[in-house]
Amino acid sequence: QVQPVESGGGSVQAGGSLKISCAASGWNAMGWFRQAPGKQREGVVLIDRFAGSIRTAASVQGRFTISQDNPNDPVYVLMINLKPEDTARYYCATSPRVGVRWPLLSDDFDQWGQGTQVTVTF
Repeated sequence: QVQPVESGGGSVQAGGSLKISCAASGWNAMGWFRQAPGKQREGVVLIDRFAGSIRTAASVQGRFTISQDNPNDPVYVLMINLKPEDTARYYCATSPRVGVRWPLLSDDFDQWGQGTQVTVTF
């Protein structure tokens, strides 16, 4: 596995949209986590190739969509109707194994990117 690399963060007004991406290889499961200052890390989206499944946390359901066009392409997370409470650093994490759990657990993932900052202003 190669360390994932996130990109695409930025600053947007509430109600706006952003697309973040993660370039990685050698993974079966990719999870997106976010962490805001002073808050616990939260798992928000999972894509599991072996299981053929996508899972989305209730806090972002209907607003965050994860996709990947082809197996070697980056994975994208489209975030719409962003809220100030979505402000956080977003991390992509990968695992080569099957059986990654939901809700997401950090311990299930081996490789972590450096993160990309998403800031939503009022």
